[in-house]
Amino acid sequence: MDEETRYEAVRSRDGRFDGAFFFAVRTTGIYCRPSCPAVTPKRRNVRFFPTAAAAQGSGFRACRRCRPDAVPGSAEWNVRADVVGRAMRLIGDGVVDREGVGGLADRLGYSARQVQRQLTAELGAGPVALARAQRAHTARTLLQTTELPITEIAFASGFASVRQFNDTVRAVYATTPSGLREAAPGGRGARRGSPAAGIPLRLAHRGPYQAGPVFDLLERESVPGVEEVTGVAGARTYRRTLRLPYGHAVVAVEERTGATRATGAGPGARPGGWLDARLRLTDPRDLTTAVQRLRRLFDLDADPYAVDERLAEDTRLAPLVAARPGLRSPGAADPAEAAVRALVGTAGAERLVRRYGTALDTPSGGLTHLFPEPAVLAGAEPDGTLGALAAALADGTVRLDPGADRDEAEAALRALPGMDPAVVATVRVRALADPDVPPAGPTVPDEWRPWRSYAVRHLLVEAEARH
Repeated sequence: MDEETRYEAVRSRDGRFDGAFFFAVRTTGIYCRPSCPAVTPKRRNVRFFPTAAAAQGSGFRACRRCRPDAVPGSAEWNVRADVVGRAMRLIGDGVVDREGVGGLADRLGYSARQVQRQLTAELGAGPVALARAQRAHTARTLLQTTELPITEIAFASGFASVRQFNDTVRAVYATTPSGLREAAPGGRGARRGSPAAGIPLRLAHRGPYQAGPVFDLLERESVPGVEEVTGVAGARTYRRTLRLPYGHAVVAVEERTGATRATGAGPGARPGGWLDARLRLTDPRDLTTAVQRLRRLFDLDADPYAVDERLAEDTRLAPLVAARPGLRSPGAADPAEAAVRALVGTAGAERLVRRYGTALDTPSGGLTHLFPEPAVLAGAEPDGTLGALAAALADGTVRLDPGADRDEAEAALRALPGMDPAVVATVRVRALADPDVPPAGPTVPDEWRPWRSYAVRHLLVEAEARH
């Protein structure tokens, strides 16, 4: 998109581009999402930025009306396999906060200087600034949705000091942390979540969202003890345990199809919606990572307009796309777990959880365990393909983290003894969230690129509906 096209999207308040770029107004010092309902600024006063971090780095503050920090992530990072795309996925997972820029660079196989240069050249901000913008969003979420003390929120958001936290909140939101808390919907009297009750969140998505098929899949695949789906179709709740860098979590996501239906499409519309979620964390520092993993599981950063437009050009897929606009290709909340489950199936996964899973101190409904770690499985069942996979995941021979090179991961998986190509394809779709994976057996048209995972998903959902 050139700048005139971007300005036209701003002028028409086109929500399809929320998260794809941001615009700032020189005369007000504020940056917004394209669909901001405020009066459209004059073209000469507008600047465009590829990321919120770039706008913040240029001295602009986040709009309090449209909350540009709460938009879905750019779909570009799910598609791209280059160093910038991989870096953005890792930053989203909290790697810079936990391991620093050096850790990010090591995972990418580049020097810290090279990573800094490439991100700054393309995104207008380096890894530290990108992580800072993410920390600011996490801080706002905790301030406005929980009763945690402000000092605890500072460190839970990833800041090194309370002073750094205060300075960042003032720079990004032009207010103090206390002022940001009071600005939450409901103000001082707003009901907020406690650590025991969990943090209530809205997980935003762009465009239409077919929640039914996603929850159907999760319900069909659910592993007792680790996952459960309750309620009836159209109003189900998916719950699971999740192992995280600093602790673990029990997360719940609601189907609520009425709340996720798009309000329209095209210029002037504000398409999109959200899934309601609640996260109960043993350590609030895991909030950012937990949210990103849920976003990958539910494929919330996808661009359904680009996917549907491409696939609708195929006469076989066109009626399927028309019947289910915004169909998603679910990923995984834990890539290593997803790889093991792809190999052993649901019944096999249940057996592994019973034998080797980590029991929760306090069960939550039907949730009693965390899925066993690869190192535990490698030691407990070292033989066969499962043992080889678990060992490779444990020692890093097979990397499935958000910054993994997908082609290298596939090659490493195929090198394992007894590994089925169909399992490898499933791992690439689910654990690596690759949008362009053909099925292992039949040949599919190249015209479905770069969305072959979505095309296959359409065919599978249609086949299930017929049965």
